[in-house]
Amino acid sequence: MIVLYIILGIIAALLIAGLFIPKGMKATREIVINKPNAEVFNYIKHLKNQDNYSKWGSMDPNMKKSYRGTDATVGFVSIWEGNKKVGSGEQEILGIDEGHKLSTELRFIKPFKSVAQSAMTTEAISDNSTKVSWGFEGQMNYPLNIMKLFMNMENSIGNDFSTGLNNLKALMEK
Repeated sequence: MIVLYIILGIIAALLIAGLFIPKGMKATREIVINKPNAEVFNYIKHLKNQDNYSKWGSMDPNMKKSYRGTDATVGFVSIWEGNKKVGSGEQEILGIDEGHKLSTELRFIKPFKSVAQSAMTTEAISDNSTKVSWGFEGQMNYPLNIMKLFMNMENSIGNDFSTGLNNLKALMEK
């Protein structure tokens, strides 16, 4: 009986702690690609191209993809349905600042519902060198925010961005 009380006490403590754990999440990574800014931006503004460099696209080779609209334009939606690792959801282009910023909204459906804002930016370093940043901001609502006690979600997602950016660099520079 004491073990049951201890377990219930731990659960109650975690639920109470969750009320005070920040819900916001943010991660950004960047890389320099040895290609002109226009070439890099013209590639990344097409959401379909993310399948060629995003870590998430390679985590489920049987992922079902569908699309609505015209790629590389505001309102285009990329929809995915995959295994447990990638879940299901959609990504919509919300804004394009030509040659500089692609703004999207990620709407996750499975394994849990959430919404995040994502952006990829490019900045010319020289005529043949471009700094690319990839990041997101989102929320882990209560009680899911309790997971932040046990794993660094920002670092994990940031590492996935780094993998994707390294893949993008290798693809663009070959």
